[in-house]
Amino acid sequence: NLVPACLLLALMLLAPALSARQERGLIFNLEIGELCLQSAQCKSGCCHRDSGLSLARCAPKAAEFQECSPKVCAFLLPGVAGDGGMSPTLHCLGSLQTIYGVYYKCPCESGLTCEADKTIVGSITNRNFGVCKDPRGFYRW
Repeated sequence: NLVPACLLLALMLLAPALSARQERGLIFNLEIGELCLQSAQCKSGCCHRDSGLSLARCAPKAAEFQECSPKVCAFLLPGVAGDGGMSPTLHCLGSLQTIYGVYYKCPCESGLTCEADKTIVGSITNRNFGVCKDPRGFYRW
């Protein structure tokens, strides 16, 4: 009978701590400018570095007319996608990141698309960045 009572007491003490929303964390919910290891740690969803030797920091997503990382899409051959289909299918894997989940250019803000040249040469040289644009075509003059 002592174990259920202790468990109940522990749950009652932990409930307020678990339900309290943390504004900022040491590992997640990082603010703009804080050091990060991957984009999942940042509130903005973008862990950015200027070069391969620079430290990565949380950064805001790219606004209209700013450089961005395009979504990476590939046609998978029949049987590769595991769906049993016989024709190639297009699969988008998210925005271009390094293998560490860090961007050289942040993806676009919500509602914008990243228009980029997605050639294989750009992928190899890491220069296939684009520009954020409004897909509806309403640009400010």
